[in-house]
Amino acid sequence: MAISSYLLQGPRVAIRHVCRQDYDELTVLAQDSAEMLQRWLGARDSTEAAFESRLQRFEQPTHDGFVICLRSTGAIVGGVNINNIVRGTLQSGTLGYTAYASTTGHGYMTEGLELLIQHAFGELGLHRLEANIQPANTLSLALVKRLGFEREGYSTAFQFINGEWRDHERWAITAETAGEAAQPAGRRHLSGLQVISCHFDG
Repeated sequence: MAISSYLLQGPRVAIRHVCRQDYDELTVLAQDSAEMLQRWLGARDSTEAAFESRLQRFEQPTHDGFVICLRSTGAIVGGVNINNIVRGTLQSGTLGYTAYASTTGHGYMTEGLELLIQHAFGELGLHRLEANIQPANTLSLALVKRLGFEREGYSTAFQFINGEWRDHERWAITAETAGEAAQPAGRRHLSGLQVISCHFDG
């Protein structure tokens, strides 16, 4: 993928929209990471038809999909969705993201999500992003704290995953709080990170 297609670039990673040409690479990454991610995301349909359905949803104004790539090679190291985008007086969206087993432990998701937040509050014109995370997913909770999200509440039986309704903590960041917490992308690093994932709807 040409560098010109990147929306924003940091020292090591860049973000761009997900596209049809990503199917094979994302499928391999998901298969290699299935054991790591299934606890948080549940079983996922990895067929080409399901991927096409996701892309069609991202064409709607209520959803947007991105990948985080290494600047040096273009390889995908993470995926991000902004779901349930509401305009008008709210200007909000719900953040979903996933990392992959082969690239965790380097802080790529930290740097990539910093860029995504900049894009959301800049080009997309949003004012608020919300992330819903299972309480046992401590590494994902540490990530959103590091990014400047604040805990707002607890949602009982929030999402149906692996055959049961799972509770989630509700975290959010606004354009104002993001500005207060801003640091240069890539300066923060999650040492020893093994899993970074919250619900990744789609």
